[in-house]
Amino acid sequence: MPHTTDIDADVLGHWLDKNDAPGQGERPQLELLTGGSQNTLYRVRRGAARMVLRMPGARADTARVDGLLREIRLVRALRGTDVPHAQLIAADDTGAVLDKPFYVMAEIDGWSPMGGGGWQAPFDTDLEARAGLAFQLVEGAARLGSVDWRGQGLDGFGRPDGFHERQVDRWLKFLSAYQVRELPGLDVAAEWLRRNRPAHYTPGIMHGDYQFANVMYAHGAPARLAAIVDWEMTTIGDPLLDLGWALLGYDGENPVTEGFYLDMTGMPTRSALLAHYEKISGRPTDDIQYYLVLANWKLGIMLEKTYAASLAPDSKVDPAVAAAMGPMVPQLMATAAELTRTAGGA
Repeated sequence: MPHTTDIDADVLGHWLDKNDAPGQGERPQLELLTGGSQNTLYRVRRGAARMVLRMPGARADTARVDGLLREIRLVRALRGTDVPHAQLIAADDTGAVLDKPFYVMAEIDGWSPMGGGGWQAPFDTDLEARAGLAFQLVEGAARLGSVDWRGQGLDGFGRPDGFHERQVDRWLKFLSAYQVRELPGLDVAAEWLRRNRPAHYTPGIMHGDYQFANVMYAHGAPARLAAIVDWEMTTIGDPLLDLGWALLGYDGENPVTEGFYLDMTGMPTRSALLAHYEKISGRPTDDIQYYLVLANWKLGIMLEKTYAASLAPDSKVDPAVAAAMGPMVPQLMATAAELTRTAGGA
């Protein structure tokens, strides 16, 4: 049964009609999908039509509201592109309709590896089909990074100039606000990144947290990417960092056999994935080692915030998540440092 919500269904229905949303004339039924201080998601039903409404949570601060406005701008820009995503149906930037900005998107009929603890059938047993999931993940990154972001109205969405020059100092400052333990490998990787950053790069849309956890796949084989989701960290930066993020399950040519949050058995070689990315994007991947170091190092810093929060007396972090972060962050730092030793460079 739909959950009780604070949203006036009649007001929403009138607005949906004005914006030519599916289910014209039908009174919407709302079902709470996720709710929290940051974001709230509702499934919206109008007859046979299914949509999803996204808005800031009840206690969201100004930064979260501004973040949602950025998301609205981004999903508008993705209209008409070949990037798999939940198509925007309509958006209210002003907050005049429901007292907060929100947007309504198409509901994706698909599955996430994080939704049920791993690969859905047939990918749980069919390793040849499973390999296609990795190719599709990499292809999604290639398509996103190839969007004509200026032509799609995203000038000013990020600061591509000096992107790599800012990375190390920015994330070390971020970490300094909450670091609670020594992280061996942190400084080794940081110094290597300073010395080996790319001299030139072609800016593009960068998701910022691009991995299996943030995509949805269509049901059944062959593998098909249905949607990229969770755009909170998206900016105009270096799209090759998304590729590095997509390869987090690799510390060499072959996928890792342990320590990753998914079973990578049967996945393609790294070289095969790089070749596929180059074919789709036209971007060379010669400097991939830099992006792999940066991806592991940066993710470790991001996840350390969750671990640090879990140590607070009033922590609301899921104990299972906290237990996973304990060893995962040092492993990411160790991997980043080890990759610098195998990469060469200055």
